[in-house]
Amino acid sequence: MSDQQDRIYSTTHQQVARFSFDETVVRVFPDMIRRSVPGYATIIDMIGVLAARYAQPDTCLYDLGCSLGAATTAMAALTEEQGNRLVAVDNSPAMIDQARTLLTEAGLSHRVELLEGDVASLAFDPCSMAVLNFTLQFIAPDARDALIQRLADATVPGGILVLSEKIRFADEAENALQTELHHAFKRNNGYSDLEISQKRTALENVLIPETLADHEARLRRAGYRHIHVWFRCFNFMSLLAVR
Repeated sequence: MSDQQDRIYSTTHQQVARFSFDETVVRVFPDMIRRSVPGYATIIDMIGVLAARYAQPDTCLYDLGCSLGAATTAMAALTEEQGNRLVAVDNSPAMIDQARTLLTEAGLSHRVELLEGDVASLAFDPCSMAVLNFTLQFIAPDARDALIQRLADATVPGGILVLSEKIRFADEAENALQTELHHAFKRNNGYSDLEISQKRTALENVLIPETLADHEARLRRAGYRHIHVWFRCFNFMSLLAVR
């Protein structure tokens, strides 16, 4: 189901619909994310490495906005002996259904609790690691502070949040350059100008990026002690925030 090439925006749409993580997107999601997000595979692999370093015994590990469970799988692979409870959450029924299939095929269904729901209203148990891997950008801006605060409050001392986001830059020239470099990346991966343009229209007011400074300030307000940019390529980055 999930091995198809992303051709969603390859023909002209009379009216470009608002982007959603529906069955059409789920079918092509692995191809879409690989060709759209620079360094995605590296980020997933390193989430596993971070889990091996920071996961504490008998605490939860959260994958919030889990899509098909890639980060969940990476965390599970390197925390097998820790006794962690892995909780993967997504608000897309189609994503959850396919994630369940993939986790079962990987022999991980016994370790992972899959929840269909809104991460912005979820109650969190004590955790040593939470992952928001390109998730916060899809949450309403006025709900972001409360979510990060509740996550910080649930994180045990020494625990972490991995926050991966598409960002914007306060300097307009910098923002334009990094956006164009991202578009060049997508062209190099076979997307046409039509596909890039229509996808951008579909994501308008759905994916709402913030600056790095916005993210860092929010994390500090929530009580994270150390904040590190551990990955960045063009206008995509990932932060490691230590409680």
